[in-house]
Amino acid sequence: MTAEEALGAALTAEYAAIFAYGPIGVRLTGTAQRAAREAESAHRRRRDDLVLRLSTGGGTVPADRAGYALPYPVTDATSALRLAVEVEERTAGYWRAALAATTGAERTRALAALTDCALRATRWRRTAGITPSTVPFPGRPS
Repeated sequence: MTAEEALGAALTAEYAAIFAYGPIGVRLTGTAQRAAREAESAHRRRRDDLVLRLSTGGGTVPADRAGYALPYPVTDATSALRLAVEVEERTAGYWRAALAATTGAERTRALAALTDCALRATRWRRTAGITPSTVPFPGRPS
């Protein structure tokens, strides 16, 4: 996989994460809802950076879809928190793949994104009461 392909795949994951935080956020309250808004904002910033990077670098910018299929219905705070963990873990997986395909500043950005997703997944696990709250290799399939 080339760096452009890996970053394009990461961009697609960012699009999906932004979409998922809509149903997540409306099922949460208080601090958790604020955390969902912050998470969505972080994914939007990464999306914008990737679109700029890919479009100015001559790469192909994958199109965002009108909607994404969620893996299960988000009907309450418990399912919202579970989805938040899953969103961060899946997005981390795309950034982990980008590490192998990138070098220099791009690799540094990919590592920062992977770290951000892993930390956020850990926070969501703690909020949801999921143990263990950390995983040994963030972004790697179970």
